[in-house]
Amino acid sequence: MSKDMLLWDETLFSNGEILEFDYLPDYFAHRDSQMQSLQFSLKPALRGMRPVNCLVKGPPGTGKTTAVMKVFNEMKEYTDNVIFVKVNCQMDSTRFAVVSRIYEKLVNITPPSSGVAFRRLFEKVIKYLLDANKTLVVALDDINYLFPEGHADEVMYSLLRVHEQYPGARISVIAIISDVGIPYNFDPRVGSVFLPEEIAFPRYELDEIGDIIDNRIKHSFFQDVVSAEARDKIVYYVDRTGDLRIGIDLLKRSGLNAERRASRTISIEDVEKAYEASRLLHLCRNIKSLSDHEKTLLGLIAKDSSLQTGDLYKLFHEITGLGYTRFYEIIEKMHVSRLIDADFSGKGMRGRTRYVMPAYDSKDILKCLE
Repeated sequence: MSKDMLLWDETLFSNGEILEFDYLPDYFAHRDSQMQSLQFSLKPALRGMRPVNCLVKGPPGTGKTTAVMKVFNEMKEYTDNVIFVKVNCQMDSTRFAVVSRIYEKLVNITPPSSGVAFRRLFEKVIKYLLDANKTLVVALDDINYLFPEGHADEVMYSLLRVHEQYPGARISVIAIISDVGIPYNFDPRVGSVFLPEEIAFPRYELDEIGDIIDNRIKHSFFQDVVSAEARDKIVYYVDRTGDLRIGIDLLKRSGLNAERRASRTISIEDVEKAYEASRLLHLCRNIKSLSDHEKTLLGLIAKDSSLQTGDLYKLFHEITGLGYTRFYEIIEKMHVSRLIDADFSGKGMRGRTRYVMPAYDSKDILKCLE
């Protein structure tokens, strides 16, 4: 056997954990000003005051969630009087689901999904905070997913105005928004109490991407595993997509591709093959979070994008039995989530035709729906 061949019990990864999406890196560069803004906003909690609310926004894969979680972990070392909770709004997409996640974090018990009124569960959360004299900081990650059906305002209103009904309750919100060019607006009643510190996370510059990728390579692979050409190709793909998570996933998949070939080095071909799978990663993840009815509608759009909205609704209704209001809500949700493009044509409020098109290649959408 050639010395260039990898033995069956050997691996290219010195620490593969570093390439997992939920890994919180020690090295978190090029976001110093954003970290300082988060730290300054949360600092009042160390003195028993309500922290400043934050609006963290930027394109996907620009370090927003990682920055928030690192600040949370840093502050935990200085105080026991603040409870930090991150809620994934893509998974917990209703007011009840958000409060259930908070309750679970506080008491380590998952409440039943039905049979419990929201108000009763929310009161239990507030009672816990008041009795323990704790401050609650909630990070609503990907709050975008709460906007289409009005849940964002419901959640924010409940959390931010709690002190009016329960004096002494201290709750702060960090709203994390993936800025994908879709407008979002909070209800004025929410805006009047949210008053956030806005913290922008721009796309990484090319040299910043290279630095971050180099650090992940150094700590996740053995020496000389990733060729310079393969590294440059990964940096190119990240720069093209603007999403650092694509690069992290590419490193992992490229390494596995090389191991499958029993190679001791990662080639450009390994990277290019990995990109075919990695480019669909976030699309498939978004589609996986949809309900069955939402997946049904997306499938209809992907199969025939020439349908006018009226015809599309008829097909959807025949399959699901749902009415036009729910159909319209799903269209809005998928439009905000950048799964479809939905635009009106014509003038006036009556007689306009809405064109609904998939925002991705139809074959890719159907592949993720399989």
